[in-house]
This record gives sequence, structure tokens and C-alpha cells, in this order.
Amino acid sequence: MIAGAASGAAPGAARNIVRRDDHASRPQMNALDRRLAERVPGVRRMLTADGAIGLLATIMVLAQAVLIARISARAFDGASLSDLAPEIAALVAAVLVRSGAGWGFEVVGRRAATAVMSALRLELLRARLLGDPAGARDRADAGEVAATAVEGVEALEAMFARYVPQIFLAVTVPAAVLIVVVTIDPVSAAIMLFTLPLIPVFMWLIGRYTELRAQERLEAMNRLAGHFLDVVRGLPTLRAFNRGPAQAERIAQVSDDYRRATMGTLRIAFLSGTVLELAATLGIALVAVTVGVRLVDADVTFEAALTVLLLAPELYLPLRSLGTQFHASADGRAVTEQLLELIGDPERTPAGTAAPPSPAAADIRLEAVDFSYPSRDTPVLSGVTLEIGSGETVALTGPSGGGKSTVAALLLGLLRPGGGRITVGGIDLGQCSPELWRELLAWVPQAPTIFRGTVADNVRLGDPGASDESVDRALADAEAAGFVSRLPAGTATIVGDGGRPLSAGERQRIGLARAFLRDAPLVVLDEPTANLDPDNAALIETAIERLLEGRSALLIAHRPESAAIADRVVRLDAGAIAPVQEVPAR
Repeated sequence: MIAGAASGAAPGAARNIVRRDDHASRPQMNALDRRLAERVPGVRRMLTADGAIGLLATIMVLAQAVLIARISARAFDGASLSDLAPEIAALVAAVLVRSGAGWGFEVVGRRAATAVMSALRLELLRARLLGDPAGARDRADAGEVAATAVEGVEALEAMFARYVPQIFLAVTVPAAVLIVVVTIDPVSAAIMLFTLPLIPVFMWLIGRYTELRAQERLEAMNRLAGHFLDVVRGLPTLRAFNRGPAQAERIAQVSDDYRRATMGTLRIAFLSGTVLELAATLGIALVAVTVGVRLVDADVTFEAALTVLLLAPELYLPLRSLGTQFHASADGRAVTEQLLELIGDPERTPAGTAAPPSPAAADIRLEAVDFSYPSRDTPVLSGVTLEIGSGETVALTGPSGGGKSTVAALLLGLLRPGGGRITVGGIDLGQCSPELWRELLAWVPQAPTIFRGTVADNVRLGDPGASDESVDRALADAEAAGFVSRLPAGTATIVGDGGRPLSAGERQRIGLARAFLRDAPLVVLDEPTANLDPDNAALIETAIERLLEGRSALLIAHRPESAAIADRVVRLDAGAIAPVQEVPAR
């Protein structure tokens, strides 16, 4: 990150360049990508309901035009208001039904869009953060994921709420209008049929260019998000090397790239609207002039001519609306491709459902476990066999990159072995429910995340229903009661983003308090004393010894002092287990 930030290189730039080059060779997606529909089964039903509502609105459009023409023709012939009462009542009903159908069309479309957006965000979260096989954490950078999940997914709302339903109207309304007009005035129907294809042709020509610009805009947004996140994370380093002004210039440049890409997309959208309006206006004008001349020559009745004139704008309106929403479709297709690339489509093994044995009474074994990340040429783990006895603490040591944290992730159920298996009491962990297994675990990472909220709220991540007394006891056991009592509001002090900042040692003690509050039979600790000063490390080690009493534990450690509290020390080097080192009993 430091090198990238100092040099001004935008994160993810190489990946985006490859995508742009490959754009022309990608298969073009339909308006509704079947891969999206498969991920949200209910969306097809909602879109079908939306189509039915659109069909009702189409019928009302035809009824409204016919009734207006009939009322006007009969009024010119001298019919009284009472004579016209049935037609007027029918016209009012048609207008009301059409208005209600329009409202329902919008609501159902937006519900479908919301369902798709929620499902995709959840799947992206599961794929990127909750450890699907193939190493979810090994692929895209956080800025790209965040930009796609927030701004990118929002682009799908317009696609599903407006564009996809509008396709149905663009097919049904012109067909229905032509059927009605051909029974009234075949000449006008022939003119409409001749001019109508002009709009789809213009849409296709503009759309070819719009889709490429939408992809470029998405890539520019990802570059901006990735670079900005990179700079924010590296602010202390950048300030120390006096690179702040250079990064301000780089952010301005990346922002300007995004501005130009966005304005280019908007220019195309405005251009498409103008062209489609012109084509529709010319078509309506041609129909109107022809009908007017024929009406003067008495070649068509007044009622038929007025019906055709009222229906002519309705013929072109759905296609014009579809054209104005086409940029939403282009954005949606670009985002869909990006989302599906980030989510991936691995062949997932269904999660087990069995209740796992408690580690308090069962041994845990890793049996010839292999694991590889997609972007690495060599496996991270190769034939790892490791046993953690009931009530035993095993320290896992070794150089950085040797696979220690991967072992912890496998034990937590965040990753699945590529080969071999993990058993608890002889039962394959893959056959057990991940949720039930994690209820038996407490995890203390190297850098516990502190969420915005009170200290008590953060500790209660270990047990949301814990009482205040239990929280206080967990803080005391974690050697955190002292610094918490000095906070302005004690356990009610707001910490995390926007709250009181905590030091590394204080964050680690909050993480330990969560583990104490969880009171799980198995504890996984990932280098809990890394990057701490000796005083804080000593406090943490005292709390860890207290936490491990009567529990099974896997302790990933670099410091010899931390490994010394274990019953056994196992060295993991280059993905393989070295000979076991015995440690004197505690």
C-alpha cells in the first residue's frame, strides 16, 4: 500500500485495464441476466406481476383513446350529456384504472429492484468476507468491493424498477395499438408500421456506444474508491514521508477522470433522448398530416381519425421511455458483470446440518489438510496434520506467510479445506452446522475490530444478552477494567469510528473481554500480543492465561513468551508441520 500510495498508482488499475480490453469479447447479456434471476427466485414472480399490471395499463390506454374519440364524435353529432353518460363513466373508470395500474407498475418494479439489490449485497458479503471456498479474501481490494456494493448495486434499481418492466410495455403497447388501428384505418396502421422501427434502430446504434461508456464509468468509480481508501489507510505513512500534497493532486486527477466518464455517459443519455424524441415526433407528424388530409377528403370518419391521432403518441411513448432508460440498462449490465466477477460462481459444497460435539469433551484433528488461494502458485497448506486435545493449548509458530492464520480460519469454519478434513470427536466438521460450531468458539484476532458504539456494546458481541454485571466481570478478567473506569462514561463511553479512539492494547483487551463473555470451550487466538509494548503484552498474557484455564485453545504466536504458556508448540513452515516441541506443563 505504501509503495502504491507514494507513487500515485491507483489500486486496481491493472485489473480495470484488463477489463476494458476484454469488454468487446464478452458475451452480451440480456436485459434480465438469468444469473441474477437464479440468485433471487422471487424476482421472476414480481416481474411477471409487473407485466400483468402493464398489460392492464395497455388495455386502459386503448379504451381511453376509443372512448374519448367516441364521446367527441357523438357530441359533434348532437348527443346530449345524458346520452353520453355511460361513455363518460367508462372513460372516468378507464382513467382511474390506468392511474392505479401505473402506480402498481412502479411499486412492484421497485420491490423487485430492492429484492435483487438486497440479495446481491448479501451474497457479495458472504463471498468476500465470510469465507467461501477459493479464498474470498484473496481477490479484489476493499475499495472495489465497497464501491460495487454501494454505488454499483444502486445502478441496478433503475434497471429493474424502470428498464426491465418498460421492455414489456415497449412490446405490448405498440402491438396492441397497431391491432386496434389496423381495424379502424389500415392506411394509418401501415404508416405507423413503417415509422416505428426507426426508434429501435436509433436505440441500437446509441446503445452500442452507451454500454462501453457505462463500463468505463464503473471502472473510473472503482479506481477512485480504491485509491481514496488506500490513501486514507496510509495517511500516517504519507505524512511521515511528506507525500500528502502529491496524493491530494492524485485524488483530484482520479476524481476528474470519474467526472469526465460520468459526464460522457450523461451526454450520451441526453443525445439518445433528443434523437428518439425527434424520430417519434416525425412519426406522429406523418400520421397526423396523412389523417388530416384524408379527413378533409372524407376518406376517413371523424371518430376513426380522432382515435388514430390519440393512439399515435401512445404507439411511440413506450419506445421513447425505453430509450431514455437505456443508459440505466447499460449501467446495470456493467455492474452485473462486475458483481458476478467479484462474487464468483464456485461449486459450493452444501453446509452440514449436524450438531458438532463440544471441544470440552472431544479432540480436534486436522487430517492431511491442504489449502490453496486462487492467486498463488503454491499451496498455503500441504498435508497438515494437527491435533488439539480436549482442554489442551497448542501454540502454532512459524514465519509470516507460513499458513498459521489460514489454519485458524479453517478451524473457525471461515474457509474449507481443499483436501483432507477437520474432525471433532471423529465427526467431520464439514458435516456439522457452521452456525452451531461457531457457537462453541471464541476468537481473538490480532487486531480486534471496534465498532461504533459503547464499550459495553462492543464487549456484548460475545454474548448479546449478557447482563451489565457479566460485562464488568469480563472486562476485569481481560485486564481492561482499569482503563475502562478512566473513560468519561465508563462502559457507556462511545468508541469506534467517531468515538473515543483506543490504543492497540486497549482494543486487544476489549477483544479478550468478548472471549471471556462468550465462555466457549474452544478459543482461537491469532497473535494477540503482536505489535504491543512489553507492559501491554504482559497484561494481555496474564489475561490469556486466565482465559485458557479449562478450555481447548489454538494460540498463534510469534513471541516466545506467548508460546511458553502452551502445552505444546507446533511449528508451521512453508505450509507443513515441523517436529513437535514439548513445553513444560504450566
